[in-house]
Amino acid sequence: MMATIPFLQTQLKRLDSSNLFQGVVIAVILISALLIGAKTHDLPSQFVTVIGVLDFAITIFFAVEISIRFLATNDPKKFFKDGWNIFDTLIVVGSLIPAGGSGVLLARLLRVFRVLRLVSMVPELRMLINALLKAIPRMGYIALLMFVIFYIYAAIGSILFHQINEFLWGDVSVSLLTLFRVATFEDWTDVMYETMEVHPLSWIYYLTFIFLTAFVFLNMMVGTVLEVMAQEHEKERAQSHGETAEGAEPASRAQIEQLQSEIAELKRLITLNNKS
Repeated sequence: MMATIPFLQTQLKRLDSSNLFQGVVIAVILISALLIGAKTHDLPSQFVTVIGVLDFAITIFFAVEISIRFLATNDPKKFFKDGWNIFDTLIVVGSLIPAGGSGVLLARLLRVFRVLRLVSMVPELRMLINALLKAIPRMGYIALLMFVIFYIYAAIGSILFHQINEFLWGDVSVSLLTLFRVATFEDWTDVMYETMEVHPLSWIYYLTFIFLTAFVFLNMMVGTVLEVMAQEHEKERAQSHGETAEGAEPASRAQIEQLQSEIAELKRLITLNNKS
């Protein structure tokens, strides 16, 4: 009996890591996404019944699949240390909630989130999400600086332009919404030309704001995400070649200088030995 458990675990691990099984899981996720979209249409009762049966079968399949992944893990605690495993488990457990009574809306919403399992199944998508999550702390400081710029310009706009258009510049909060419209280039020229009729030089206000927000800060956001993505690519490459995180990092200047000094010392000792 004890020998059967490791054998069964090995077979489940082989099944879970097989490309065929992974392909089937991805196909089921895509079918689930199509069923979610089909439910939003007005369909005949026969199709509604078929969709309900397929939805139930997909829910059972996901429950079996997450069970296989759990049983294939050597250490159950290690399984829940992976955030993606926790994410998949919560979605699967949520899908098992009966879609009757007051929980109909909640059950439908949780079934919609089953499409997100595609992210956890595809390594490339998983890497993109990991990079985005790691970039959020750095992006937070950029967003804070953007808010400061937005607030300063909103206060100035409310002071200068509130008499021109109370709806767009009545107070700071409304001015913030107007500036967001300007930053996204949503008919921002109409707003500018309206104020230029009273203040001809107000174009300076808009151009400087767009330069800071749309060009500078947006590119800083993109650069931060790209930098983290490059680090994730390098880390994945190092892991695929069996390198450690320290081995994947380039040598610092201090390390290079120390190595050069050691080489110079060795050359000096060799020269002294040859002379003697």
